[in-house]
Amino acid sequence: MTFRLDRFATLYVVSPFQRRAPKPTSSIPILMYHSISADAETGVRPYYRTSTSRQLFASQMKCLHENGYRTVSLAEVASQLQKPGFSDDKRIVITFDDGYNDFYCGAFPLLSRFGFSATVFLPTAFIGNTPLQFKGRDCLTWAEVRELSRHGVLFGSHTVTHPQLCKLDWGTIQTEIEKSKSTIEDETGFAVESFAYPYAFPQTERNFRHRLRELLRQAGYETGVCTMVGRAGRDSDPFFMERLPINSCDDTALFEAKLAGAYDWVRKSQYLVKTAKARLGKLREVKVTASFS
Repeated sequence: MTFRLDRFATLYVVSPFQRRAPKPTSSIPILMYHSISADAETGVRPYYRTSTSRQLFASQMKCLHENGYRTVSLAEVASQLQKPGFSDDKRIVITFDDGYNDFYCGAFPLLSRFGFSATVFLPTAFIGNTPLQFKGRDCLTWAEVRELSRHGVLFGSHTVTHPQLCKLDWGTIQTEIEKSKSTIEDETGFAVESFAYPYAFPQTERNFRHRLRELLRQAGYETGVCTMVGRAGRDSDPFFMERLPINSCDDTALFEAKLAGAYDWVRKSQYLVKTAKARLGKLREVKVTASFS
């Protein structure tokens, strides 16, 4: 197994400390999957991989089932987190980004076997009446989306074209979040209430977050998730709830540690790094401006 600093820190630093520390505030794991396939993703570091083998996914679902977890919707999470005396009560949310076809043939049968539900976030430009591809993989068709909807699978928006929203003007951002929502609703007949932010979430950009939250609210969204790492807790923003990334490099020990909260440290670490980079960038801009003045 390739050495992973995040795995080492989680299992041999955070987990032992967590077992001795007082029980933390209740929180709910929201798992983030993408493709259920055997893609080796050669050349991609373990943390950034997005494929989970069907065999490993089956093992993870069995683990959740044997440990008494039950799946809930994002709406239920957002509601429960704000209630006094909130308890996690072995609740979990399972989400899939990008709308790949292997959800239909690989993930859904296993979810059904264990009585679990899931939310799938669709980039609507890549969902068609015939199979379209996104990042080299076949995506769901609208007929498959409608069939899955009838069997209890929830669908949310992942924008239209899956762009890096923070690099777009606000008019284009509004179109991306409104059109994707209306397209899914027109195709399925079900209301779309949740949104998943594509790519790395700009957690240090407070003004951007505030304005995006308002656009989502005005568009009719009620909940959302992003790529910030961790479990959703009382302090989570209901439009940008944290998730736990899962892929084929997550062995049983790491998977269970993530469920228990031992991986939540990654969010704070990433925030500190991004903040430092932002400040360093501003310092460089000041120096360049000063050199020309």
